[in-house]
Amino acid sequence: MRVYHQIDRRSAAIMRSHGLSIGRFDVLNHAGIHEGCTQQELADAMFVTKGNICQLLDGMEADGLLYRRRKGRTNLIYLTEAGNDLRTSALTDQLRNIEESMSALSPAEQSTLQALLRKIDHSLKDTTTS
Repeated sequence: MRVYHQIDRRSAAIMRSHGLSIGRFDVLNHAGIHEGCTQQELADAMFVTKGNICQLLDGMEADGLLYRRRKGRTNLIYLTEAGNDLRTSALTDQLRNIEESMSALSPAEQSTLQALLRKIDHSLKDTTTS
């Protein structure tokens, strides 16, 4: 938990330097990867309620970072050019942060850690859907 909190604090500081919260960065990143995703898909990916996502999206839309396009009864999420630029900048710094955080491990150790974390992640997904 101590390692998680240290990395989380560093990530939050990086996001603040870009004028973002972790939640806003998550929205930018997910919407950038999954262009045209629905609000519900975004909420599910972030493990939050659709109401929480609506609140985040309202603010981000007002800031000109994204827009919603209505399709039937759902809203599809797209990043604006400003949103894409901010995502790229913040993501570059975040990836550098992760690289620096993991540099204490050899490439083989990093690979092992990644495989173990993926295994835990998959096992947790199985227990939450039962």
